Amino acid sequence: MAPKNNNKRKKALLLGLGLDNKDGHKRVTQGENFVLLDGSRETHERMTEKAIKFNEKLKHRGKQLEEINKQEFLDIAHEVDL
Repeated sequence: MAPKNNNKRKKALLLGLGLDNKDGHKRVTQGENFVLLDGSRETHERMTEKAIKFNEKLKHRGKQLEEINKQEFLDIAHEVDL
């Protein structure tokens, strides 16, 4: 049995899924740490703003998404009104 490679870097990603798309447009936005799919134009814009703000809070803390624990995630999510 081969030893586990503990040098693998963890990766985390915010995934936003808008369920209110009624106009038939496919909306996809990718950024640092996030992928956002569908939603109405308004919903997609709000998801984008919140994902960007989430990243700004991470940078302010000097951390990457994969480095924060559950409580830090919840704190930042609350701060950006996720």
